[in-house]
Amino acid sequence: MNTNKAAISLTTGLEDTEKVTVAFLVAAGAAESGRPTRMFLTKEAVRLAVKGTATGTACIGCPSLEDLMERYESAGGRYLVCPICVNSRAIDPTTFIPGADMGGTVQLWEWIDDGATAFSY
Repeated sequence: MNTNKAAISLTTGLEDTEKVTVAFLVAAGAAESGRPTRMFLTKEAVRLAVKGTATGTACIGCPSLEDLMERYESAGGRYLVCPICVNSRAIDPTTFIPGADMGGTVQLWEWIDDGATAFSY
């Protein structure tokens, strides 16, 4: 098992489904390769943490967002969801998908304190 952590920062939601798809492909690949993986959801991406929101397919030949999120969850991937962004959008955290926890920059830095490979979308 690979112990190198992966941190994927995602600021975009369904307004750019191709960017979201790429971020989830990277995250699922990291988690499936045995890396402890966290996605840090900020801005409009926090809406993806709400059950039933991440639906659809970005492009011909792309996997669906539902499939990518299922792969990510099945591989042990987790989410940190920006509390400032959640509160500013009046999102109820009790509606979050499994593996999604409120957490901001402090929690992200604590998690990557001993190092991580980072991607930002």
